[in-house]
Amino acid sequence: MSQFVPLTSLYGFLVPAASPIPAAYLADRIGTKKTLLLASVPYIIGWILVMFAGNVPTIYASRLISGLGYGIAYTTAPMYLGEIASDDVRGAMATLITVMSKFGILSQYCIGPYVSMLGLASFNIAIPILFVVTFSTMPESPYYYIKQGQKQEAEASLKKLRGRSYVRDELESMNNLVSENMKEKGRWKDLFYVGGNRKGLIILMGIYFTQQFCGSTAIISYAQQIFGAAEGGLGAEESCILFGTVQLLTSAMSSQLVDRLGRKPLLLISSCGVGLANVIIGAYFFMKHQNSEYLVSLKFIPIVVIPIFIFSYTIGLATVPFAITSEIFPTNIKSKATCVIQIFVALMTFAVTKLYQVVADNLGNYVAFWGFGALSVLGVIFILLQLPETKGQSFAAIQEKLYSPNKVVYEKDEDEMARVKITL
Repeated sequence: MSQFVPLTSLYGFLVPAASPIPAAYLADRIGTKKTLLLASVPYIIGWILVMFAGNVPTIYASRLISGLGYGIAYTTAPMYLGEIASDDVRGAMATLITVMSKFGILSQYCIGPYVSMLGLASFNIAIPILFVVTFSTMPESPYYYIKQGQKQEAEASLKKLRGRSYVRDELESMNNLVSENMKEKGRWKDLFYVGGNRKGLIILMGIYFTQQFCGSTAIISYAQQIFGAAEGGLGAEESCILFGTVQLLTSAMSSQLVDRLGRKPLLLISSCGVGLANVIIGAYFFMKHQNSEYLVSLKFIPIVVIPIFIFSYTIGLATVPFAITSEIFPTNIKSKATCVIQIFVALMTFAVTKLYQVVADNLGNYVAFWGFGALSVLGVIFILLQLPETKGQSFAAIQEKLYSPNKVVYEKDEDEMARVKITL
């Protein structure tokens, strides 16, 4: 498996680990909309390099450059979507990041084997170009305009987003929240020194740690090798299309459930599901290691259980963290917090991919999967004890939970402002 690590390290770690830093700076300075538009430039350059690539280093260079766009987009998109969405659909909006990502991956699985590299690159370069053309018509986040003191622009943005002319009450609530948030400058050190910021950071790091160390990256990266070792009889193209289809359908389901069931239930269901799947897959590989006589009748296990793992992972751990990222931090620190989180995710992605390779090669696949199962159980406990539910709540209510858990706050309940007491 070692032959796969250099490209994974190059694309999945080096650039995505660094690009959130300029993304955070740009989001604060020029706004999230313009930053997202700029993120398309590295993608376009990357696919141009692929179109004219004559050697492997050029392909690697294209992935490095595209990785810059990936890091900027995944840092900025949760902020933008969280700020333009109303409270009752914010979760669904944020999880659309994963839905569209899975749609893009599945399209490559379906198109890639049947066209040339030039044809695939020509198809893919059209996507960021189309994004620039269409997304240019979208308004900037009203929160950004309020931060800049541009209240008329904020009102115009909110009217366009809500599709109605009267937005004065919501705009006033936004203005009050931003004014309260911006009393503090939101320095990098405030992420760790301010109790609410620190708590939010710990919650998200715990969730993203579970996301990565449940084994998702390892299974997706090495799926073909796992199937080969398991003698499951599923070919490379078939396994890729199967994974892509399951991920797309499940992420779409998650986007429909996240604002109905809530963030916490989906994450708990997801973590329990991947934990159980890891234990079963580990048991299969243990029997294979022991040359068990029962193995002949159990070759179907990877073909059945790995899609169950993918379903469990995608229904919560792959999607819901984006919703929580979009809503858990105040305006003055949101870009910096998202930057730190995305760097953390890149580091964890690299670590778990390399760790799986080392453990599987030296101790056996079953040890790796049982380890992932144990960490998934720890993730369940962490989510159960630490994560507050944020479904349908305003930014103000969410921040009160983190910063002043015993204060009385105001939440919007349908068309009224109801006085509620938040308790944890």
